[in-house]
Amino acid sequence: MRKWIIAVAIIAALAGCKSTETQQPAPVEDRGAEAAKGASTQGAGGTGVTGTAGAVLPHRDPSNILSQKRSIYFDYDQFVIKDEFKATVEAHAKYLQRTRTLRITLQGNTDERGTREYNIALGQKRADAVKKLMVLLGAQEVQIETVSFGKEKPRREGHDETAWAENRRVDIVYSGE
Repeated sequence: MRKWIIAVAIIAALAGCKSTETQQPAPVEDRGAEAAKGASTQGAGGTGVTGTAGAVLPHRDPSNILSQKRSIYFDYDQFVIKDEFKATVEAHAKYLQRTRTLRITLQGNTDERGTREYNIALGQKRADAVKKLMVLLGAQEVQIETVSFGKEKPRREGHDETAWAENRRVDIVYSGE
């Protein structure tokens, strides 16, 4: 008898949970659309991340810092990010933080001086330094891949300081570009 009373109580409780009223889904805030419109983020240097309304994503908008500034330059034989490039790294990190579906590759490069092996290692350290800062600023590690080209992909041909300075860099490349 006791088992029967417990069974009836369970059935009654379950029947009470059922609702014949159709519930409307709660409104959901579309953060992806806001990021695509280019919510503003201020970097340390006062540069804003502002996109245009509509279909143009901030990292593809030619007037946006995310499109204009894609390279971080380094001093000779160094992998420490200079203060003048921290705002650029911050802008990209904050954009990745707001748009979790985006993925980037950080491509480390060096000038022509040094052995191939040394330059591959230095390019990797540069890419890893940028990734570390981006993660500290809010991007997720899974959004960022690093690779080193060493001296194999110079931006500027030449054997002088002007060419070398332009080749000591990390390039930020968004997936699908």
